[in-house]
Amino acid sequence: MRPAFDPTLYLVTDTALAGAGGVPDVVRAAVAGGVTAVQVRDKTASCRQLYALALSVKQVLAGTGVALFVNDDVDVALQAGADGVHVGQDDTPAAEVRARIGPDRLLGLSAGSDDELAVALALPPGTVDVVGIGPVWTTPTKPDAGTGLGPGGVSALAAKAAAGGLRSVAIGGIDVDRAPLVTGVDGVCVVSAICAAPDPTAAARALREARR
Repeated sequence: MRPAFDPTLYLVTDTALAGAGGVPDVVRAAVAGGVTAVQVRDKTASCRQLYALALSVKQVLAGTGVALFVNDDVDVALQAGADGVHVGQDDTPAAEVRARIGPDRLLGLSAGSDDELAVALALPPGTVDVVGIGPVWTTPTKPDAGTGLGPGGVSALAAKAAAGGLRSVAIGGIDVDRAPLVTGVDGVCVVSAICAAPDPTAAARALREARR
């Protein structure tokens, strides 16, 4: 049975932005402010480092009901006992990831265009749990993500995802001022808006308020 997953405010971690306290401290503070899901992402980490990071975040999330995803690395997600994994279009194909993680873990897939969303919608029902749509706006956090879709583009893709039975989250350049502009999705993903904030708890709380 797959774990419960609330995509309302989805934090993607950034080790470089997390500051002296590190990612676990940011996650702990952000969850106190209302973050509902966490994805551990560190493109510069070795498998061993990513595993250690995922375990440390898992310990922080224990008992909170907040789902833990690992970005890209299926082996680390499995070894760390994460709730799920998130992959991009150029990573291991979603169908293969689902076969490896089994039926009891969550799977997220990035979709930044109609063609990419079509890939997710063409998969057997239950393969993918959530699509990450973006970037909404171009962002220095992920400079290779492509041109921003804008709120309208995201809303259109989100409607198609919903019609196909998929939940969606928007990602890319979202902060407390822009969060209310993103509509039609089940949640928003943020990186620097929380990881770089001097007070991650207050930042998360403000984002939740902005989404009401």
